[in-house]
Amino acid sequence: MIRDVKSFLDQKYKQYGGHLFIANDPVQIPHRYIKKQDVEIAGFLTAILAWGQRKTIINNANRLLQWMDHAPHDFMLTHQPDDLKPFNQFVHRTFNGDDCHFFIKRLSEIYRHHNSLEDFFLTTGNGNTSVKELLSGFKRNFFMPPHLPRTEKHLADPMKNATAKRLNMFLRWMVRHDVYSIDFGVWSRLSPALLMCPLDVHSGNVARKLNLLKRKQNDWKAVEELTGNLRRFEESDPVRYDIPLFALGAVEDF
Repeated sequence: MIRDVKSFLDQKYKQYGGHLFIANDPVQIPHRYIKKQDVEIAGFLTAILAWGQRKTIINNANRLLQWMDHAPHDFMLTHQPDDLKPFNQFVHRTFNGDDCHFFIKRLSEIYRHHNSLEDFFLTTGNGNTSVKELLSGFKRNFFMPPHLPRTEKHLADPMKNATAKRLNMFLRWMVRHDVYSIDFGVWSRLSPALLMCPLDVHSGNVARKLNLLKRKQNDWKAVEELTGNLRRFEESDPVRYDIPLFALGAVEDF
């Protein structure tokens, strides 16, 4: 049975690999960039917005990058106060202009002190630290400066049993790389083997139908259970199966 499920997911991975998947997914936004720092910023901001309809996510992420003249790294380092005015009107679900201003301010500070977001992300650990600890430390460090308490909800903390779907997806984008080039592989200091599955409604429902997930609630314990089972398929790259699990639910209504 396990072998059959693996074979099925491998087949779907090949089916959805590459441009067909990218063309309809928010990952298309960071795919417009080449420079590592631009990919990081575009990917991070897109991932933060990644809940709701994919078309809306893509449109709103594109709007943010347009206001940065499609040069997000340069924008973080050189923008002037007047350049921030368009962001006042931004709204994506509960992410609003106040949140935009803090995220831009914080990213600007990070890139003034670090060469990349990867460097900042790994200040609380190294390539052997668990993703759970790294994500929790990243949130803690990101929100060190004064901020509105409401803004914290846009970065999940797995230590509080959150799925951290958007952050896990962002890590998948940055760390993984394969022949289909859906993900970027621009972060070299974190192994794909350590990544955790970006669990959402679609991937969770499909995983349960395939008996890869028994836990009914989508939380960090479910993320650990699912990722543990996916490691039995591909120990060195378990979250490759996030792509077919998500596509089966979102595209095929499996």
